[in-house]
Amino acid sequence: METDEIPSPAELFDLTGKVALVTGGSRGLGRQMALGFAKAGADIVVTSRKIEACREVVEEIEASTGRQAMAYGCHVGHWDELSGLVDAAYERFGHVDVLVNNAGKSVLYESLESVTKELWESTIAVNMTGPFRLCALVGSRMVEHGGGSIINVSTIGSIRPSPHIVPYAAAKAGLNAMTIGFAHAFGPTVRVNCLMPGPFFTDVSAAWDLEAFGEAAQAHALRRGGQPREVIGTALYLASDASSFTTGATVRVDGGIP
Repeated sequence: METDEIPSPAELFDLTGKVALVTGGSRGLGRQMALGFAKAGADIVVTSRKIEACREVVEEIEASTGRQAMAYGCHVGHWDELSGLVDAAYERFGHVDVLVNNAGKSVLYESLESVTKELWESTIAVNMTGPFRLCALVGSRMVEHGGGSIINVSTIGSIRPSPHIVPYAAAKAGLNAMTIGFAHAFGPTVRVNCLMPGPFFTDVSAAWDLEAFGEAAQAHALRRGGQPREVIGTALYLASDASSFTTGATVRVDGGIP
């Protein structure tokens, strides 16, 4: 009996001809994913609040990979700005095949009772409301185009919340739930998954008590934090045909937090 030819790993993870839109793409995990997608053959839309930082990543992508890239300044927490982002991406490239809702916001506070309405609402806006709107806008166009992949970037804190991240954890827990709903809404052609990072040594980690973190990490399977580049493999899996039967899933990339 004949069987389907098994594709090579390079074919499975190939993004040639694809366009990826990455929010929060100017730094941290977003930057790593944007560069990783470009090295796999995708053209990239890099967006964040700081347009100059986006342009720097675009220059790096074009110089190091030869792919086309576009910078766009946008506040993901501002609902009315998101249709302009989507329209600009489609005007430039004609389609978006991968959407990564990576932009996030977690604000420090002294106590739970000190959390203001403004802090709460702005945290919800960036981490949940903006991704909802982008999923709706881009996902519906992906369905019309015949397919695509949406990756919502959550946090291990959404299922292991600590007192100092309650607004952030609540918003990301909402993102986890939205992922499942959108997977059913846009299936069978568009896949929607959740990438759930644990502690990574990005610019955010500059505020950590590294000694305390090192002690706490001894309870993790890998006993360390992640390097930003270590998110690329999972992101490529979810973006590419390698994950063609994966949707509505949450993939933890946390070094084995119990």
